[in-house]
Amino acid sequence: MTFRTRLIITTTVAVALAVLLACTASFFSTRNALLRSVDESLVAASQGPRGDTGQNQPGQGESVAGVSFQLVLANGTAYPDADLPVDATVLKVANLKAPTTTRTIYVKGYAYRELIVPVPAGTTLQCGGTPCVLRTNAAQVFSVNITGQQHQLHLLGYTLLVLALLGVFLAILLGYLAATAALGPLEDVTNEIEGVATTSNVAHRLEEGRNDELGRLRRVFNQLLTSVDSSQRLQRQLVLDASHELRTPLTSLRTNAQVLAHADRLTTEELGQITTDMITQVDELASLITDLGELARGEGIDGVTEPVRLDDLTDECVTIARTHGRTRGITLDATLTPFEVEGRRDRLTRAINNLINNAIKFAPENGHVVVTLTGGVLTVEDDGPGVAAEDEPFVFDRFWRSASSRALPGSGLGLAIVRQVADEMGGTVTVGRSAALGGAIFSLTLPGTVPEN
Repeated sequence: MTFRTRLIITTTVAVALAVLLACTASFFSTRNALLRSVDESLVAASQGPRGDTGQNQPGQGESVAGVSFQLVLANGTAYPDADLPVDATVLKVANLKAPTTTRTIYVKGYAYRELIVPVPAGTTLQCGGTPCVLRTNAAQVFSVNITGQQHQLHLLGYTLLVLALLGVFLAILLGYLAATAALGPLEDVTNEIEGVATTSNVAHRLEEGRNDELGRLRRVFNQLLTSVDSSQRLQRQLVLDASHELRTPLTSLRTNAQVLAHADRLTTEELGQITTDMITQVDELASLITDLGELARGEGIDGVTEPVRLDDLTDECVTIARTHGRTRGITLDATLTPFEVEGRRDRLTRAINNLINNAIKFAPENGHVVVTLTGGVLTVEDDGPGVAAEDEPFVFDRFWRSASSRALPGSGLGLAIVRQVADEMGGTVTVGRSAALGGAIFSLTLPGTVPEN
C-alpha cells in the first residue's frame, strides 16, 4: 500500500467518523428532546386532580392537549374502555408491584407514549364531579399519540443517513485532493533525489523552496550532498597525492634494483650505499602506508571513546621519545599538569607522538624540545629553524612539505593526522614561533576537565 493510499484512507476514515458521529448525535439528541417534551406533557397531565371514567371531566387529562386518560383497576378493568391494551406492565403498576413507568407502545400501526402512575387504595378521586374513595389498587394511564413524531424521526434518520453517505463520499474526494496537494511537492523532491541517485551527480543541488517542512527536507538533503561531494573530493585528492608520493620511492627502488643487476661491476662501498638507500626507501614506503591507513581509519571508523588522563598519556609518549632523541643528543623536558579528556586513546597517542617526533626531527644536534600541558593545552616547542610565516597555513595539509624539509624523511601526513584527531575531539591545533626556544611551537587544545585527584 502506497503512502498516498494510506493518506487517503486515513483522511476518509477521519472525516467519515466525524460525519457519522455528528449525524448520530443529532438524531439521538432530537429524539431525546422530542420524547422529553412528550413526557413533560404526560407528567403535567398526571399532576392535575384525580379523575375517573368520565370523558371531558376536569382533572382527567383533557386539560393538556392530546393527552388521554384511563384508570385501570388491579383486576384489569379499565375505565373508560379504550383501544390501548392492558398488559402485564400496566397490571404490575396497578397492583403496586412496579413504580411509575414511562414507555412507548405500538398498537395497530400507531405509536403511543404512556405514563403509568400507581394509585393505592384509599385515594380520593373525582367521580362525576363528586369526590369518591378508591377501594382497590389501581393505575392511572396517561397516553398520547406520537405516530407523527415517530414518522418525523424516521424521516430525520433517513435524511441523516443520506448526509452521512454524502459525507463519506466527500471525505474520499477531500482525501484524494489533500493527498495530491500534499504529496505533489514531495513527489517532485523524490524525483530529484532519484535523479541524483541515478546519475551519481553529487554536485547537483535541490531548490530550497519555501520555509516549511519540504524546504527543510531540501536543505538537509543539500547539506548531505555537500558532505558527500566534499568527502569524494578529499578521497580523490588523497588518492592522487598518495600515488604521487608513492611514485618517488618506488622509482628509486626500481633504479637501485636495476643497478644491483650489475652488482659484479660495483665496489663494496657502492653496494653498501645502494643497500642503505633501498632500506631507507622501504622505510619511507612503510611509514607512508602506515600514515595513510591511520588517516583512513580515523575518517571511516567511529571508535569507542573513554576517559583518558592526558598528562599520563603525554608522559608515556615523552618517555618513549627520549629514547629516539638520545641518539642525536636532544633533550626533552616535560611540564605536565593533570587533565582528563574523553577520546580514543590510540588516536591521542598517535597525535602526541607525531607532534613530539616532528619536533625531534627538526631540532638540531644536541637540541632542546619542551613539552607542556596546562589546562587542556598541550604545547611542543623546539629550537629548530621553525615554520616560515608563509608556510603556516599549509602545515596541516596532507602530503604538504616545505621546501627546506623535502630532503628529510617523512610522508607529510603526521601533522594532518594531528589536525584530524583535534577535529574529531572538538579541539584545535595551531603552529607559531616559540618565544623561548626560537623554533616552532605547536599547540593542541582539547576539551576536558581537571580531575579532582
